[in-house]
Order: sequence, then structure tokens, then C-alpha cells
Amino acid sequence: MKAISAAVLAASIALLSTTAMAQFAKPEDAVKYRQSALTVMAKHFGRLGAMANGKAPFDAKQAADSAAIVEFMSKLPWAGFVEGSDNVGNTRALPEVWSQSAKFKEASEKMMTEVAKLNAAAKVGTLDSLKAAFGPAGGACKNCHDTFRAK
Repeated sequence: MKAISAAVLAASIALLSTTAMAQFAKPEDAVKYRQSALTVMAKHFGRLGAMANGKAPFDAKQAADSAAIVEFMSKLPWAGFVEGSDNVGNTRALPEVWSQSAKFKEASEKMMTEVAKLNAAAKVGTLDSLKAAFGPAGGACKNCHDTFRAK
């Protein structure tokens, strides 16, 4: 049963990825897509950061909700980094996204891994667990920004 579930999940992800790639009629659409996903993710990550850094009161439900959104959204923007979208519109993506695509993919996977840990920690419902996972998740985001995003 687990093998069937895994196969169905893998097929679904492949189908969604193909659909995402096909949905961009123009490179500008890909840029808007990835920026929108990253904006939503950043807003919810900011809420978690405010709680983790004592700038907002800790709310276990809000933390869990925001962390779940961050984890979900962290999987979406990568489909928007398609060929031809590097010099289009108002984007801060550096050429290294495409010239160092393996390194970019590795950084995005590291971020998704750390964000999944952040989501698991937020589900624990304590400020200490949120704080412990927030730093590594933020570090993974920063690493990608430092290497692949213009200031």
C-alpha cells in the first residue's frame, strides 16, 4: 500500500511540475509566479521571525499556521525559474541562478528541508521549538539570497 501511495504521490508531483512549466505563456508570467510565491512565503516567514525574535507575542496556532504555509509555498517558486525569464521584468534573480543551476537547486532543496523542520517544530507548539528551528531555516534562505539574489 505504501508503494502505491508513493507512486501516486510521485506521479502527482510530476504532473503538477509539468503543468506549472506549461502555464507560462510568456517569461514575464514565470517571473510573476515565482515572485508571488516568494512574497507569500516571506510574509508568513516574517511572522514567525517576529515571534522567534520577541518582536511579537508567541501564538502557537498562528505559528503553526504560518509555518505550514511557508512549507507549502517553499515548493512552488522553483517552477518559475524557467529559461528566458532571467532578463525579464523587475527581477532580482542573478544570472548565477541559470549558470550555476545545480548549486541553485541544492540551495533551494536545503531551504525546503529546513522549512519542513521549521513546520514540524511549530507544530510542537512551544516558543523554544520555534526558535531552535527558525535560525537554520533563516540561514538557508539567506544563503540563497546571498548567492542568487541581487541586493
